[in-house]
Amino acid sequence: MKPSGIGGQAVIEGIMMRNKNKYSIAVRKPDNEIEVVVKESRDLTEKHRWLNFPIIRGIVSFVDSLVTGISTINYSASFYDDPAEQEKTKIDEVESVLMAVTVILSIFFAIGLFMVLPYLAARLVSKYIISKTLLNFIEGVVRLLIFVIYILLISMMKDIKRTFMYHGAEHKCINCIENGARLTPENVKNSSRYHKRCGTSFLFFVMFISIVFFIFIRVDNTALQILIRILLIPVIAGVSYEVIRWAGKNDNAFVRVLSKPGMWFQKLTTREPDMDMIEVAIRAVEEVFDWRQFIAE
Repeated sequence: MKPSGIGGQAVIEGIMMRNKNKYSIAVRKPDNEIEVVVKESRDLTEKHRWLNFPIIRGIVSFVDSLVTGISTINYSASFYDDPAEQEKTKIDEVESVLMAVTVILSIFFAIGLFMVLPYLAARLVSKYIISKTLLNFIEGVVRLLIFVIYILLISMMKDIKRTFMYHGAEHKCINCIENGARLTPENVKNSSRYHKRCGTSFLFFVMFISIVFFIFIRVDNTALQILIRILLIPVIAGVSYEVIRWAGKNDNAFVRVLSKPGMWFQKLTTREPDMDMIEVAIRAVEEVFDWRQFIAE
């Protein structure tokens, strides 16, 4: 299996595929036509070399993925908005403000749900458990449970179910190419919907590595403990990025074992796509990646 370097995400009724400094968004519109747009993405790690240092590049990638991800989802959703709402969002200044607010709110929501809440939940049993190491481990387990419950709850929504199907189509396309098969609907359909470089696997590594980091927090002040956890989020994201980046470039027994938990989680965040979704995924890939040349090399 040869790594391609391309990646992407599912959006509303479509897929975003990214390769180096370009990304495409392919969306199945209500009239059943496929709308495709290609955009350039600014790679700050090329402009500022120090941003490409290990750990730091993971932090940059995390923030960039968050901003780009929300932007592409908003773009795909615009095809299903009311005409009046579409007119409102055509003003660049308004879009910029809404994007900034959405990103900030998303970050605060994630911090509260996956960092602060698990900490407070684990401290409910602090009267019965003296060991701080054990408490931090329990906090990690609670964080994992919250993540699983969250995914299970949102997967009940009709739109999310379809998004998870598009997520599966994205993975199948990448697996098809990286296993040396031609990017045809039949080959894509027969490819695996699980991939080592998936964002779901990244989130698993974030949660696992956070347990290791938090074990070494030895302060008693509750507010300070929460603050340290929040401040460590970029570092944890950076380390997790390096781990999943390394795993994506290697395919040995150790890497396969290390990637298993993340692959298991993908059973929750991916579904088998239909052929229409696969067609959208292929269009997104072909706009930014020459898979024929890749296979021939």
